[in-house]
Amino acid sequence: MAKASKKKQATTKDQLEQQVAELERDRNHLLAVVDILESISGSLNFVDILQSITSKLGDLYGLDRCSIFLAERRGKAARLVASYEDPSIRNYLVDLERYPELKRTLRSGEVVFIPDAASDPTLKHIKGALSKRGAKAITVVPISWRGAVIGAMFLRTFRDGPSFSDRDLKFCKVVANLTARALRNAYRYELLEHRRAETSEHARRANRERIVLVGFLSRLVESFSSRDGAWTEGLLSASAGDELNRLTDVVMTVIQEEGKGR
Repeated sequence: MAKASKKKQATTKDQLEQQVAELERDRNHLLAVVDILESISGSLNFVDILQSITSKLGDLYGLDRCSIFLAERRGKAARLVASYEDPSIRNYLVDLERYPELKRTLRSGEVVFIPDAASDPTLKHIKGALSKRGAKAITVVPISWRGAVIGAMFLRTFRDGPSFSDRDLKFCKVVANLTARALRNAYRYELLEHRRAETSEHARRANRERIVLVGFLSRLVESFSSRDGAWTEGLLSASAGDELNRLTDVVMTVIQEEGKGR
């Protein structure tokens, strides 16, 4: 009876420790989400946002590698736009044939999990590098927007590091969704800025054209005046002169109102 009681107590203790560990991990997940949301709301530069996300995930899990790739339209390549292990690497074009796990995720839209990367037959071409770095598991999570896969998060753990649980995978999916929204917002902002710049350039061009036109008309009038002399207006009747003055006032009023943008 005493042995059974001690065994039951040990089991209960282990269960409590496991529950505490899970709660601690959930707490870390929530804090990470808050940090990511703050980063997203504080910047509209998509490269800075993605770099912040890879850094957060890399620090949270102590990863060997954490990268974000964006898919190319032709589907044969992807661009590495943020990297935890080397933040200086940005907008680097990679051949998907060298990343079969990334290729699978981008084409299928599903999570790819490789529990032991060094022994996986699809990664035999980099087996030596994986073993040298002590890499263990690879997880690739798709980044999707409205049903279309626009990129992926690539996470690689160390052999002696913690393994990914179902909760960790769900958390990464949440981060992937946040990443997709951040990319969409950044894209809309850049598109708006581009259109605004185009509008400003169009307005500047139109203004220059008006200046040139007014300058041309002024010189044309001056040319006629210098050639024929101001006495030619004396040939007009008084009523004709008054009508010209009235028309001139009307035209100037219209031009001034149009300049106010009303």
